[in-house]
Amino acid sequence: MSSFFDLYNYWIFIFLMMTGFYIVIAQGNLVKKIIGLNIFQTSVFLLYISMGKVSGGTAPILIEADVSYSNPLPHVLILTAIVVGVATTAVAMALIVRIQKAYGTIEEQEIHEQDASL
Repeated sequence: MSSFFDLYNYWIFIFLMMTGFYIVIAQGNLVKKIIGLNIFQTSVFLLYISMGKVSGGTAPILIEADVSYSNPLPHVLILTAIVVGVATTAVAMALIVRIQKAYGTIEEQEIHEQDASL
């Protein structure tokens, strides 16, 4: 039973991923879809950071003792992914504003209905 609690971060990853996926699939509002994608993206960040941490590992600074090191590469890649995620969210929100001005709504079903009537 202790192994269940030792891997709690992976359970959080699964919960966040499924929550984000459900929001993207179930919601028709475009802003809610972007929020769902951000939750999904955050779960992936958590997964990579969890996998990059070595239990008992230290920073990769060379010393004379035999020490287990944590790999800093996943953490650096996640920092880059966060920046890309924020930029992508900003572009998506700008597109949603333009869609709202063009169609008068941000509900996906109403946009499809307006396109079908053209």
